[in-house]
Amino acid sequence: MDRNLSMELVRVTEAAALAAGRWMGRGKKEEADEAATQAMRRMFNSIQMRGTVVIGEGEMDEAPMLYIDEQLGTGNGPEVDIAVDPIDGTNIVAAGTWNALAIIAVAEKGNLLHAPDMYMEKIAAGPESVGKIDINAPVIDNLKAVAIAKNKNINDLVVAILDRERHENMIQEIRDAGARIKLMQEGDVAAAVNTAFDNTGVDLMIGSGGAPEGVIAATALKCLGGEFQGKLLPQTEEEKTRLNKMGITDFNKVLFMDDIVKGDDAYFVATGVTNGELLKGVHYKGNAGTTNSVVMRAKTGTIRFVDGKHSLEDN
Repeated sequence: MDRNLSMELVRVTEAAALAAGRWMGRGKKEEADEAATQAMRRMFNSIQMRGTVVIGEGEMDEAPMLYIDEQLGTGNGPEVDIAVDPIDGTNIVAAGTWNALAIIAVAEKGNLLHAPDMYMEKIAAGPESVGKIDINAPVIDNLKAVAIAKNKNINDLVVAILDRERHENMIQEIRDAGARIKLMQEGDVAAAVNTAFDNTGVDLMIGSGGAPEGVIAATALKCLGGEFQGKLLPQTEEEKTRLNKMGITDFNKVLFMDDIVKGDDAYFVATGVTNGELLKGVHYKGNAGTTNSVVMRAKTGTIRFVDGKHSLEDN
């Protein structure tokens, strides 16, 4: 893939964040999601590429979405797979709380996991913990492994996990072990990415959430040299049938990084919609808006933080 693609992709997430940021704290998640989706689609279609959305956001909650198999780009240039979430954290935007992101992952054609929108069990950690964690292992074993890898005590660790009833037992196990917990209402992509940056204070992310977010998080951690493992969790016979049609028959199969993001080249791009540990959210003043983004490339290991100031006179 052309290295110049990275800055074109930043323009996509910036546009989505700028559109969604206007809805921050207004209690209208669908409106925020639709604004981000429209802005993202419009900007994608200005890029010299032949992109296919292989996994998109929106089917589970019937939100507006960039749908699976949608074609994006001008129709000229490299063929790429796209995994997209115009807003990871629509409820976060509606409430005006932390860590909502506009995010995309891009890889060469055929290299991103192509699976329906459903739930996925996940575990994610930063570079020190590569080869040390195991999605099938007891929680305490993974806590011990990460603590050793990071030269910490278990009670120094911070584990990010979605605040859901299905996680009650896991939350209790973490607390019984003495580790600290960061409960999230949404935003597990941000949590997975945060495990690779010491300044965020997050050491491990576990639990189940959306598969689209899992694909995007795995791409980010591949760029960052971290670790991600997942297991698809079909909830209905219809979801199982859909997976079978895609050639996925073993529902207990652990998906490792190279199962989710094949090859040695991929991009992960995110722009903050609301403030978070890693990225600042969108801020507006007069006819201008400011954004804070990160763009990563797996092939080179390059990580760039990009601050943008945008004229909003035409928006």
